[in-house]
Amino acid sequence: MTGHEKTQGPKHVRDLTRRKVIAAGAGAVVAAGIGGTFAAGAFAGEETPAAGAKTAGTSGETCYKLTSETTEGPYYIDADKLRRDITEDQDGIPLTLRLKVIDADTCKPLANAAVDIWHCNALGVYSGYEAMGSGGGGGGGGGTPPSGAPTGSPTGAPTGSPPAGGGGHEEPTDDERYLRGTWRTDKKGEVAFRTVFPGWYQGRCVHMHTKVHVNGTWTDAGYEGGTTCHTGQLFFDETSVLATAEVEPYSTNTTARTTLDEDTIYPGNGTEGGLLKLTYRKGAIAKGVVATLTMGVDAEATQDGTGTG
Repeated sequence: MTGHEKTQGPKHVRDLTRRKVIAAGAGAVVAAGIGGTFAAGAFAGEETPAAGAKTAGTSGETCYKLTSETTEGPYYIDADKLRRDITEDQDGIPLTLRLKVIDADTCKPLANAAVDIWHCNALGVYSGYEAMGSGGGGGGGGGTPPSGAPTGSPTGAPTGSPPAGGGGHEEPTDDERYLRGTWRTDKKGEVAFRTVFPGWYQGRCVHMHTKVHVNGTWTDAGYEGGTTCHTGQLFFDETSVLATAEVEPYSTNTTARTTLDEDTIYPGNGTEGGLLKLTYRKGAIAKGVVATLTMGVDAEATQDGTGTG
């Protein structure tokens, strides 16, 4: 996805003019701290890490700092999935993602906001774009690069739509929607998702995507109206990613991996740029990871997903 997520084409409509969502998943979210440990029972059967659990990443979020806006990327789908468990049948290291959303101006939590999460699976494939292969194909990864020198010269003015992979939104190629979901923040501005640790694909470091929508209405049909006040990406430290690479199915991913420092989207500013704080049992990352982050957003802004890191 080199350059694909870095540059966006014409603005897509990102407001939730009519978002119909299907209630799915179960288990009540328990209000949990965003400081590293987590409450048992946030999801059914979940256990608190034992003493000595490894904590990676950068801590110390400051409430008045805006979380960096980054590009939406070409693989966002309004998936109509109101759920906290987005795993479906995907293999991978269990990951509990806990986010706290606050107003960066007032430092107050944003309750009843709709938070979208989407990411690739352990082998770098996005649901909805399986035909494109790892990383969606046109965005970098999954295909065979051309060989030989280009021949001929283009003539005349370009016509028609940009080619696939040219920087705009890609239309889905299938009906799969794993590792995608939406849930509401509670009165403390907190929301939790259950998923798997993302893999990697050519041209990008390991990451997840997120959006925060506000000023909409929760109804029996789901979340309607509102605006998108934040579009960002969430990132994983190198030590933790290297640990996952020793675990199947990540260990079978032969795609060249871009490191966090090499990535063209990560802003390089720690938690403000979306770097998650990761907690897991040292030497046993395969047992599961808890990822936490406080996101400061401008609740009055409308973000169309064309921001860069």
